[in-house]
Amino acid sequence: MEDNKALNEWVHKLSQSELPVLRHTARDLALLRTDDQNLTAHSIANAIRHDPIMTVKLLRYLQSHKRKAQTTEVVQVEQALLMLGTEPFFNHVAPYPLIEDQFKTHAVALPPFLRMVHRSNRASEYAYDWAVYLHDMHFEEVRVAALLHDIAEMLMWCFAPDAMLKIRDIQLHDKALRSRDVQQQVLGFTLAGLQKELVKQWGLPELLLTQMDGDSVKSQRVRNVTLAVNLARHSANGWDDAALPDDYSELGELLHLPVEQAMAMVKEDAGLACDLGRPH
Repeated sequence: MEDNKALNEWVHKLSQSELPVLRHTARDLALLRTDDQNLTAHSIANAIRHDPIMTVKLLRYLQSHKRKAQTTEVVQVEQALLMLGTEPFFNHVAPYPLIEDQFKTHAVALPPFLRMVHRSNRASEYAYDWAVYLHDMHFEEVRVAALLHDIAEMLMWCFAPDAMLKIRDIQLHDKALRSRDVQQQVLGFTLAGLQKELVKQWGLPELLLTQMDGDSVKSQRVRNVTLAVNLARHSANGWDDAALPDDYSELGELLHLPVEQAMAMVKEDAGLACDLGRPH
Protein backbone atom coordinates (compact mmCIF):
# COMPACT_ATOMS: atom_id res chain seq x y z
CA MET A 1 0.00 0.00 0.00
CA GLU A 2 1.36 3.39 -1.02
CA ASP A 3 2.29 5.95 1.62
CA ASN A 4 0.21 8.86 0.33
CA LYS A 5 1.94 11.31 2.68
CA ALA A 6 5.40 10.41 1.32
CA LEU A 7 4.10 10.46 -2.24
CA ASN A 8 2.46 13.85 -1.82
CA GLU A 9 5.58 15.28 -0.20
CA TRP A 10 7.67 14.24 -3.20
CA VAL A 11 5.13 15.59 -5.68
CA HIS A 12 5.26 18.91 -3.81
CA LYS A 13 9.07 18.91 -3.61
CA LEU A 14 9.53 18.17 -7.30
CA SER A 15 6.85 20.70 -8.23
CA GLN A 16 8.62 23.44 -6.27
CA SER A 17 12.10 22.54 -7.52
CA GLU A 18 13.95 24.01 -10.46
CA LEU A 19 14.48 20.96 -12.64
CA PRO A 20 18.10 20.42 -13.75
CA VAL A 21 19.28 20.02 -17.34
CA LEU A 22 22.20 18.23 -18.95
CA ARG A 23 25.39 20.24 -19.35
CA HIS A 24 25.51 19.76 -23.12
CA THR A 25 21.90 21.00 -23.41
CA ALA A 26 22.78 24.19 -21.53
CA ARG A 27 25.89 24.65 -23.66
CA ASP A 28 24.01 24.18 -26.95
CA LEU A 29 21.27 26.59 -25.88
CA ALA A 30 23.83 29.21 -24.82
CA LEU A 31 25.47 29.00 -28.25
CA LEU A 32 22.13 29.25 -30.02
CA ARG A 33 21.09 32.31 -28.06
CA THR A 34 24.04 34.23 -29.48
CA ASP A 35 23.34 33.07 -33.05
CA ASP A 36 20.50 35.24 -34.37
CA GLN A 37 20.65 33.63 -37.81
CA ASN A 38 19.95 30.13 -36.54
CA LEU A 39 17.82 30.91 -33.48
CA THR A 40 14.45 29.32 -34.30
CA ALA A 41 11.92 27.09 -32.55
CA HIS A 42 13.24 24.23 -34.69
CA SER A 43 16.87 24.73 -33.68
CA ILE A 44 15.94 25.04 -29.99
CA ALA A 45 13.84 21.86 -30.24
CA ASN A 46 16.84 20.04 -31.71
CA ALA A 47 19.01 21.27 -28.85
CA ILE A 48 16.71 19.88 -26.17
CA ARG A 49 15.24 16.81 -27.93
CA HIS A 50 17.71 14.43 -26.24
CA ASP A 51 17.23 15.85 -22.74
CA PRO A 52 14.16 14.27 -21.07
CA ILE A 53 14.13 16.57 -18.03
CA MET A 54 14.51 19.76 -20.12
CA THR A 55 11.64 18.50 -22.28
CA VAL A 56 9.43 18.07 -19.19
CA LYS A 57 10.57 21.45 -17.88
CA LEU A 58 9.34 23.13 -21.07
CA LEU A 59 6.03 21.25 -21.21
CA ARG A 60 5.40 21.86 -17.49
CA TYR A 61 5.96 25.60 -17.90
CA LEU A 62 3.74 25.83 -20.97
CA GLN A 63 0.88 23.94 -19.31
CA SER A 64 1.10 26.09 -16.16
CA HIS A 65 0.89 29.23 -18.31
CA LYS A 66 -1.73 27.95 -20.73
CA ARG A 67 -3.84 30.60 -22.42
CA LYS A 68 -7.61 30.36 -22.14
CA ALA A 69 -7.82 30.16 -25.94
CA GLN A 70 -5.63 27.03 -25.94
CA THR A 71 -8.01 24.09 -26.24
CA THR A 72 -5.67 21.43 -27.67
CA GLU A 73 -3.02 19.53 -25.75
CA VAL A 74 0.60 20.28 -26.63
CA VAL A 75 3.05 17.39 -26.58
CA GLN A 76 5.40 18.30 -29.40
CA VAL A 77 8.45 20.27 -28.31
CA GLU A 78 8.68 22.50 -31.39
CA GLN A 79 4.96 23.30 -31.18
CA ALA A 80 5.40 24.26 -27.52
CA LEU A 81 8.28 26.57 -28.44
CA LEU A 82 6.27 28.21 -31.22
CA MET A 83 3.44 28.89 -28.78
CA LEU A 84 5.78 30.23 -26.11
CA GLY A 85 8.22 32.20 -28.28
CA THR A 86 12.04 32.02 -28.20
CA GLU A 87 12.64 34.99 -25.90
CA PRO A 88 10.07 33.94 -23.26
CA PHE A 89 11.56 30.45 -23.42
CA PHE A 90 15.04 31.71 -22.51
CA ASN A 91 13.62 34.06 -19.88
CA HIS A 92 11.35 31.57 -18.12
CA VAL A 93 12.57 28.03 -18.87
CA ALA A 94 16.11 28.42 -17.62
CA PRO A 95 18.74 25.87 -18.80
CA TYR A 96 20.05 25.48 -15.24
CA PRO A 97 20.87 24.14 -12.71
CA LEU A 98 23.10 21.54 -14.33
CA ILE A 99 22.45 17.86 -13.71
CA GLU A 100 26.17 17.17 -13.44
CA ASP A 101 26.43 19.70 -10.58
CA GLN A 102 23.45 18.04 -8.88
CA PHE A 103 25.50 14.84 -8.57
CA LYS A 104 28.72 16.43 -7.29
CA THR A 105 28.23 15.01 -3.80
CA HIS A 106 26.89 11.71 -5.17
CA ALA A 107 29.23 11.00 -8.08
CA VAL A 108 28.52 7.26 -7.92
CA ALA A 109 24.86 7.92 -8.83
CA LEU A 110 25.64 9.87 -12.03
CA PRO A 111 26.55 6.88 -14.28
CA PRO A 112 23.28 4.98 -13.66
CA PHE A 113 21.34 8.19 -14.27
CA LEU A 114 23.16 8.85 -17.55
CA ARG A 115 22.55 5.26 -18.63
CA MET A 116 18.83 5.91 -18.10
CA VAL A 117 19.01 9.02 -20.28
CA HIS A 118 20.84 7.04 -22.97
CA ARG A 119 18.17 4.31 -22.86
CA SER A 120 15.37 6.87 -23.04
CA ASN A 121 16.92 8.38 -26.15
CA ARG A 122 17.32 4.99 -27.78
CA ALA A 123 13.69 4.18 -26.95
CA SER A 124 12.52 7.50 -28.40
CA GLU A 125 14.40 6.81 -31.64
CA TYR A 126 12.87 3.34 -31.96
CA ALA A 127 9.37 4.65 -31.23
CA TYR A 128 9.77 7.51 -33.73
CA ASP A 129 11.05 5.24 -36.52
CA TRP A 130 8.26 2.70 -35.98
CA ALA A 131 5.58 5.41 -35.86
CA VAL A 132 6.84 6.77 -39.20
CA TYR A 133 6.89 3.24 -40.63
CA LEU A 134 3.27 2.76 -39.49
CA HIS A 135 2.26 6.12 -41.05
CA ASP A 136 1.26 7.49 -37.65
CA MET A 137 0.85 11.22 -38.20
CA HIS A 138 1.57 11.86 -34.48
CA PHE A 139 5.08 10.40 -34.65
CA GLU A 140 6.60 13.26 -32.64
CA GLU A 141 4.14 12.71 -29.80
CA VAL A 142 5.08 9.03 -29.79
CA ARG A 143 8.78 9.98 -29.64
CA VAL A 144 8.21 12.29 -26.65
CA ALA A 145 6.14 9.66 -24.83
CA ALA A 146 8.98 7.13 -25.16
CA LEU A 147 11.56 9.73 -24.13
CA LEU A 148 9.60 10.55 -20.96
CA HIS A 149 8.47 7.01 -20.13
CA ASP A 150 10.72 6.84 -17.04
CA ILE A 151 10.86 10.53 -16.14
CA ALA A 152 9.87 10.04 -12.48
CA GLU A 153 12.75 7.60 -11.99
CA MET A 154 15.18 10.07 -13.58
CA LEU A 155 13.96 12.86 -11.32
CA MET A 156 14.38 10.69 -8.25
CA TRP A 157 17.97 9.89 -9.26
CA CYS A 158 18.57 13.66 -9.34
CA PHE A 159 16.80 14.52 -6.08
CA ALA A 160 17.09 11.30 -4.02
CA PRO A 161 20.28 9.57 -5.21
CA ASP A 162 20.87 7.75 -1.90
CA ALA A 163 17.43 6.13 -2.01
CA MET A 164 17.83 5.18 -5.68
CA LEU A 165 21.25 3.64 -5.00
CA LYS A 166 19.70 1.64 -2.17
CA ILE A 167 16.95 0.38 -4.49
CA ARG A 168 19.55 -0.59 -7.08
CA ASP A 169 21.72 -2.42 -4.55
CA ILE A 170 18.77 -4.39 -3.11
CA GLN A 171 17.77 -5.51 -6.59
CA LEU A 172 21.33 -6.45 -7.54
CA HIS A 173 21.53 -8.60 -4.41
CA ASP A 174 18.20 -10.34 -5.12
CA LYS A 175 17.18 -10.24 -8.79
CA ALA A 176 13.93 -12.10 -8.02
CA LEU A 177 12.47 -9.06 -6.24
CA ARG A 178 9.95 -6.97 -8.17
CA SER A 179 10.97 -3.37 -8.80
CA ARG A 180 7.70 -1.94 -7.48
CA ASP A 181 8.06 -3.91 -4.21
CA VAL A 182 11.59 -2.59 -3.61
CA GLN A 183 10.50 0.97 -4.44
CA GLN A 184 7.61 0.63 -2.00
CA GLN A 185 9.99 -0.63 0.68
CA VAL A 186 12.54 2.18 0.26
CA LEU A 187 10.41 5.17 -0.83
CA GLY A 188 6.98 4.27 0.53
CA PHE A 189 5.49 4.48 -2.97
CA THR A 190 6.18 3.25 -6.49
CA LEU A 191 7.81 5.32 -9.21
CA ALA A 192 4.83 4.60 -11.46
CA GLY A 193 2.55 6.08 -8.79
CA LEU A 194 4.77 9.16 -8.53
CA GLN A 195 4.82 9.59 -12.29
CA LYS A 196 1.03 9.49 -12.60
CA GLU A 197 0.69 12.15 -9.90
CA LEU A 198 3.32 14.39 -11.51
CA VAL A 199 1.62 14.19 -14.88
CA LYS A 200 -1.69 15.19 -13.27
CA GLN A 201 -0.28 17.90 -10.98
CA TRP A 202 1.84 19.49 -13.70
CA GLY A 203 -1.00 19.51 -16.18
CA LEU A 204 0.93 17.48 -18.70
CA PRO A 205 -1.24 16.19 -21.55
CA GLU A 206 -3.42 13.19 -20.76
CA LEU A 207 -2.30 11.57 -24.01
CA LEU A 208 1.24 11.52 -22.69
CA LEU A 209 0.13 9.67 -19.55
CA THR A 210 -1.85 7.16 -21.61
CA GLN A 211 1.11 6.47 -23.90
CA MET A 212 3.45 6.00 -20.95
CA ASP A 213 1.06 3.56 -19.28
CA GLY A 214 1.83 0.07 -20.56
CA ASP A 215 -1.16 -1.32 -18.64
CA SER A 216 -3.68 0.72 -20.60
CA VAL A 217 -5.62 -0.51 -23.59
CA LYS A 218 -3.08 -1.79 -26.08
CA SER A 219 -3.52 0.78 -28.80
CA GLN A 220 -0.92 0.84 -31.53
CA ARG A 221 0.77 3.90 -30.01
CA VAL A 222 0.88 2.44 -26.50
CA ARG A 223 2.29 -0.83 -27.88
CA ASN A 224 4.88 1.14 -29.83
CA VAL A 225 6.06 3.12 -26.80
CA THR A 226 6.05 0.11 -24.45
CA LEU A 227 7.98 -2.06 -26.89
CA ALA A 228 10.50 0.69 -27.66
CA VAL A 229 11.19 1.14 -23.94
CA ASN A 230 11.52 -2.62 -23.38
CA LEU A 231 13.82 -3.09 -26.35
CA ALA A 232 16.06 -0.21 -25.25
CA ARG A 233 16.25 -1.60 -21.71
CA HIS A 234 16.94 -5.20 -22.75
CA SER A 235 19.51 -4.33 -25.43
CA ALA A 236 21.36 -2.18 -22.88
CA ASN A 237 22.19 -5.48 -21.15
CA GLY A 238 23.83 -6.73 -24.36
CA TRP A 239 22.49 -8.03 -27.67
CA ASP A 240 22.41 -11.55 -26.25
CA ASP A 241 19.85 -10.61 -23.55
CA ALA A 242 17.34 -13.43 -23.08
CA ALA A 243 14.32 -11.10 -23.38
CA LEU A 244 15.19 -9.81 -26.86
CA PRO A 245 13.67 -12.69 -28.89
CA ASP A 246 10.25 -11.88 -27.37
CA ASP A 247 10.79 -8.19 -28.19
CA TYR A 248 11.57 -9.05 -31.82
CA SER A 249 8.44 -11.20 -31.98
CA GLU A 250 6.28 -8.36 -30.63
CA LEU A 251 7.90 -5.90 -33.02
CA GLY A 252 7.11 -8.20 -35.94
CA GLU A 253 3.46 -8.18 -34.85
CA LEU A 254 3.44 -4.39 -34.44
CA LEU A 255 4.99 -3.70 -37.85
CA HIS A 256 3.36 -6.68 -39.60
CA LEU A 257 6.76 -8.09 -40.53
CA PRO A 258 8.39 -11.51 -40.20
CA VAL A 259 10.37 -11.78 -36.95
CA GLU A 260 13.67 -12.12 -38.82
CA GLN A 261 13.00 -8.89 -40.73
CA ALA A 262 12.04 -7.02 -37.55
CA MET A 263 15.24 -8.24 -35.85
CA ALA A 264 17.36 -7.21 -38.86
CA MET A 265 15.75 -3.75 -38.80
CA VAL A 266 16.66 -3.24 -35.13
CA LYS A 267 20.22 -4.47 -35.56
CA GLU A 268 20.72 -2.36 -38.67
CA ASP A 269 19.55 0.73 -36.78
CA ALA A 270 22.02 -0.15 -34.01
CA GLY A 271 24.84 -0.60 -36.50
CA LEU A 272 25.09 -4.32 -35.79
CA ALA A 273 24.00 -5.82 -39.06
CA CYS A 274 27.24 -5.35 -40.94
CA ASP A 275 29.77 -4.79 -38.22
CA LEU A 276 29.18 -6.09 -34.71
CA GLY A 277 32.24 -4.29 -33.44
CA ARG A 278 31.34 -0.83 -34.67
CA PRO A 279 30.34 1.62 -31.91
CA HIS A 280 26.91 3.19 -32.12
